[in-house]
Amino acid sequence: MAKWGEGDPRWIVEERADATNVNNWHWTERDATTWSSDKLKSLLLGLSVENDDGRCEVTEVGKVEGEASINNRKGKLIFFYEWNLKATWTGESKAGVKYTGSIEVPNLSDENDMEDLDIAVSLNKDEPETPLTNLMKAKGAEKIREALGSYVGYLKTEFTQGMILPTANGVAKSTSQSKAKLDKTRISSSSGGTAAPINTGVKIPTCKFSLREKFLTSPADLYRVFLNQEMVQAFTHAQATVDGEKGGKFRLLEGNVFGEFAELVPDEKIVMKWRYNNWPCEHYATITMTFFDRSSETELKVDCRGVPDNEEERTKEGWKRYYFEAIKQTFGYGARLY
Repeated sequence: MAKWGEGDPRWIVEERADATNVNNWHWTERDATTWSSDKLKSLLLGLSVENDDGRCEVTEVGKVEGEASINNRKGKLIFFYEWNLKATWTGESKAGVKYTGSIEVPNLSDENDMEDLDIAVSLNKDEPETPLTNLMKAKGAEKIREALGSYVGYLKTEFTQGMILPTANGVAKSTSQSKAKLDKTRISSSSGGTAAPINTGVKIPTCKFSLREKFLTSPADLYRVFLNQEMVQAFTHAQATVDGEKGGKFRLLEGNVFGEFAELVPDEKIVMKWRYNNWPCEHYATITMTFFDRSSETELKVDCRGVPDNEEERTKEGWKRYYFEAIKQTFGYGARLY
């Protein structure tokens, strides 16, 4: 068996192959358990719903028990996953009263359709009754179901990169057949021997680009906007977690964006590990923000490196809309765009 931790642990997966397994044609198995655990947590944490009674949010994913793997048998991908999940939700009424409850999903499995998932939502026993429980049981459960459906989709697309290689006759096709329907007799090599297991990492093509924007404020004031939790919540119009110190974590836009502050030079530079929650697991872009004092205004240069190729336009537009424009509109730092 391959050992986890050799090379870059963020990308290493376990793969078994026999000595005659040219182009992954006979049998390989890739362990998706650690990747899946991280993906499930990122998809669920921060999910929120709201109505006239108040707002509810998934604030903790406390239990992710189970396993997941992908088998490649004669060019066909066969998926297996089975999970038992427990999470915590918190709600706040319009009057400011806070409540806490739990969520349990005991049967997320390749053997069950997404519509058949049991999503149990309850209010903690010591809490008074609240209509927010019904909000979580209806809209909240539906959002959770959608997030878990996204996990299955990512498992079958994002994690499977490189599992089926081109053959002499073209590109082999994949299927979504579950492991439960699979004949468990594995094909061994003709010689009866087995080669040493190998480690395989998922590599994705990335790009780099730069953005520039001017703001009618000082470098010090603009620098503070990105590190102050209250100010981030103000311009994103949503709850956020921001620890504005070197090594501090941030999570904003309902958990769709998160990362870590890698380097801070007061009023001059911020370097972040930054990602969207649906990027390949543990893949971060490096965002370097440099603040230039232009007398009556500040010019901000944003250098982005390591952005997945297929996410370039989305990332550019996201920074322009959810950072630049939102900051100007919220704090009155408007300046001519160029």
